[in-house]
Amino acid sequence: MAFVALSIAVSPCPNDTFVFHALVHGLIPGTPEINLTFADVDVTNTAAERGEFDLVKVSYAALPWLLDDYDLLPTGGALGRGCGPLVLARTADQDLTGATVAVPGDRTTAYLLFRLWAADQKPAKIEVVPFHQIMPGVAAGTYDAGLVIHEARFTYQRYDLVALADLGEWWEADTGLPIPLGAILARKGAVDPAQATEWIRNSVSMAWANPDASREFILANAQEMEPDVLKQHIELYVNEFTLELGRDGLAAADALLQRSAAAGLTPSVKPFL
Repeated sequence: MAFVALSIAVSPCPNDTFVFHALVHGLIPGTPEINLTFADVDVTNTAAERGEFDLVKVSYAALPWLLDDYDLLPTGGALGRGCGPLVLARTADQDLTGATVAVPGDRTTAYLLFRLWAADQKPAKIEVVPFHQIMPGVAAGTYDAGLVIHEARFTYQRYDLVALADLGEWWEADTGLPIPLGAILARKGAVDPAQATEWIRNSVSMAWANPDASREFILANAQEMEPDVLKQHIELYVNEFTLELGRDGLAAADALLQRSAAAGLTPSVKPFL
């Protein structure tokens, strides 16, 4: 398939800039020119529904609205263990019933997990807030609780917040599977999924082989600049599932989407396995 240019949208988070550095900088032989867009996942979830990108990072929770037009790629995404979203509050006795809760997007995996976990609780109000504003908002009392992702799990104590729940721990204890956070999709008819998979897999391998090569790119786009936090973020979210989803990764996606459909939270989708 010939390209004039390939449009790609990922987040500016360190795991994505680490993974996609080689691809977007033309270091993978045979790749087309790349038009890169950085956007938070709540933005890419809806942009993908409009067909705005050829390759796009989205939440697994958004897949039921996207799989008619996109193929799930088995590489480049974010799954893992010990990396789940956290529910934060100012005090450990915060009751979520009647509370105002800030979330990073209404079609994020984090929010879907929250809805499954909090099925017997009734927050009064859910507000979608850019994730970097959630912890300051909870600390200031604007929100009673907040659902956080990414490097916030390493920094929330700085805001004098406590974790009411680790939704990754809850998910893993309940399913025995990794938590499926971010997926890479290829738009049907715009890019060959097998070819795109090879490009991204090579980019992941190149990042691991020479981790210093992407350092300036990561620092230029990271919202958390401290080297130790960046290192922890990449080590947590770039793992064996980033290179290859495998059976456990696909089983995790199935478990999330089948459970959410059974609960009436998302449309049903055909299982991957």
